[in-house]
Amino acid sequence: MNLTELVQHFEERFRAHPRIFRAPGRVNLIGEHTDYNDGFVMPAAVAFSTYVAIAPRADRKLAVHSQQFPGDFEFDLDHLPPQRARAWCDYVVGVAAVLGQRGFKLSGANMLAHGEIPMGAGLSSSAAIEVASALAMMSLTDATMPLPEIARLCREAENSYVGAHVGIMDQFVSCMGKAGHAILLDCRSLEFQAVPIPRDLQLIVCNTMVKHEVATSGYNVRRAECEEGVRFFAKWYPNIRALRDVSAEMLEQHRNDLPPIILKRCTHVILENQRTVDAAHYFATGDLARMKDLMAESHASMRDLYEISCPEVDAMVEAAQGLPGFCGGRMTGGGFGGCTINLVREASAADFALQIAERYQRATDIKPQIYICSAEDGAQALS
Repeated sequence: MNLTELVQHFEERFRAHPRIFRAPGRVNLIGEHTDYNDGFVMPAAVAFSTYVAIAPRADRKLAVHSQQFPGDFEFDLDHLPPQRARAWCDYVVGVAAVLGQRGFKLSGANMLAHGEIPMGAGLSSSAAIEVASALAMMSLTDATMPLPEIARLCREAENSYVGAHVGIMDQFVSCMGKAGHAILLDCRSLEFQAVPIPRDLQLIVCNTMVKHEVATSGYNVRRAECEEGVRFFAKWYPNIRALRDVSAEMLEQHRNDLPPIILKRCTHVILENQRTVDAAHYFATGDLARMKDLMAESHASMRDLYEISCPEVDAMVEAAQGLPGFCGGRMTGGGFGGCTINLVREASAADFALQIAERYQRATDIKPQIYICSAEDGAQALS
């Protein structure tokens, strides 16, 4: 569906002309499960986006519709449901609820959502619809909000309403992405820097077709395990607030004092933070050999220490090895399925996409989806 078709469908359904807002999905190059530990991540916004069309209505109703997903939903803005419906509209309603809690006087509205982002693939379709919906609903008020604060608001909606205890990475890069760049983000301070992606590289995302469900998967379990690790370290070091504050030396000193599972989770997060900071340096200086090593180390850590991979994801990572133009790859996203991200020389991208699909299908008997991407700008209003 192009924008003209989206407008036409909105006008046919709601008899009004809409404004359109776009928010992209993301792929994370390195730094997995570090965001909710106040650590570092390095994602990039990608061209897969969610679009939200909106127009005001005279009453206090919020009507939400999508051609892609079942159900037409209508809510009273003064009495939003206190619990989620376990449907795609939860992300929209959650944002509306948090806006209301923050004192924004929302107007009644008709909304039409259209998404290009593969659902359950680990490319953050949830953050994209949250961000696009927040921009759309706020456009009908006199208030404004800086994009980093919109990212915080959308993260709060997913935490408190949807029930997925995600960090800030997905919403932040959906808001603040920059074309041709990855974003090195400090998830505690929200300080960030744009890291240029070498011009002759493509981002190739490989969907294993194994769907992950963040809210009902082991994601929340992993977060609880990290919080338990923080409680251990805080006994020894009272200033520790998150695993971000634990050094590799502290970890080594107390290796024998931690339960085995907690040790594994803490080791991944603490070393992944350092890998991410190092990766930003090597990426910016064009040292792709070292970047490749760091991505391989990151995947092995997710597989063996954080235990969020699966046989299909491991098969996709293995399928990339030795292919022409391959400069590094790993699992990306929350885990338990989803996608891998691969850095590939532009001249070899098309051939790489064909060969990795063939290798993966031979290994798993599953036909994957392969996307050749580039880093794109973050959320925006469209004319």
